[in-house]
Amino acid sequence: MGNDPLRSLTIADVAARAGVSRAVASRALSPEPRPVSADKRERVLKAAEELGFKPNFLAQSLTTKSVNLVAVVVNHIHDLSDLDLFDLLLDRIQAAGKQVILLRVGSVARVEEFLRRGIAYHVDAALVFSDFADAATIREMFRSDHVVMLNGRHDRLSPTVIPDEAMGIDAAVADAAGKGVREVALLTGRQSSEVERVRIAAYRASFTRHGMAVIREAQGDYSYESGHAAAEALVGAHPPQALFCTSDAMAMGVLDARRADFPGNRPERFRLYGFDNISLTGFDAYPIASIGYDKARYVEEIVGLLTRPQVFSQPHEPVRISTAFYPRATA
Repeated sequence: MGNDPLRSLTIADVAARAGVSRAVASRALSPEPRPVSADKRERVLKAAEELGFKPNFLAQSLTTKSVNLVAVVVNHIHDLSDLDLFDLLLDRIQAAGKQVILLRVGSVARVEEFLRRGIAYHVDAALVFSDFADAATIREMFRSDHVVMLNGRHDRLSPTVIPDEAMGIDAAVADAAGKGVREVALLTGRQSSEVERVRIAAYRASFTRHGMAVIREAQGDYSYESGHAAAEALVGAHPPQALFCTSDAMAMGVLDARRADFPGNRPERFRLYGFDNISLTGFDAYPIASIGYDKARYVEEIVGLLTRPQVFSQPHEPVRISTAFYPRATA
């Protein structure tokens, strides 16, 4: 290494100490999954630690044309299900050696503003949860084909991971039918969302299949507040036999507004079903029967797409994740 204490450490120093080539040292220290034997990787990591060497990922990006950034595009984050999902998603993306830039779109106008002003972020890929733009618009927005659409507005060149919600919904409706429910109320989210429209259609088809009539309906925005506000109108003096909400947060709002109808969290006048199976429904305060999917598998499928750039250059069938019904006290 020479006698100059001010000289910066380089990858060559690490390679020499580990007894490997610079190319092997570079692969071992790369945040990307690159081929190198376990023995050599261990030697390189140990040498880097002993020398106090920190890889310069910005410099690496100039060589690899990769910036190790992934954009996550959302409308906003206020639904409790977002917190469960995005905490896991960010953890797995970072474990894959990339960092996240979170973009809150909020409206169609905001997407148009990005396009009009030519605002672009240099990222390796974009994960799109916002339903305010389609795949072609997002590709234009980021000037990249590496786009995963998770909002129901994908096309043949944008890979996607889709929870098969009809399975879990039908299991929940069948549970209610088995308990004699024939009249139901439905609290939905924003129906301009393609994902929500598909979800509502699945509920309606299942209600029909199980001989149920929807006697009341209201629209919320997936939030606790909207569920709390809609509870009185949906229940009233003559409640339905069951109330289905298309998010757990709305069901939590209903439960708090109508606690008197759930002594000991058990239904006295109507049964209550949510959607998303958020972590809070596993606790005593909100034991809401719900519909959900394996979020860990969902995230692994998404992150897996990021490691296979070839999926962005050819037609790609959606990856489907099964959903299930989770019975709890409110049903």
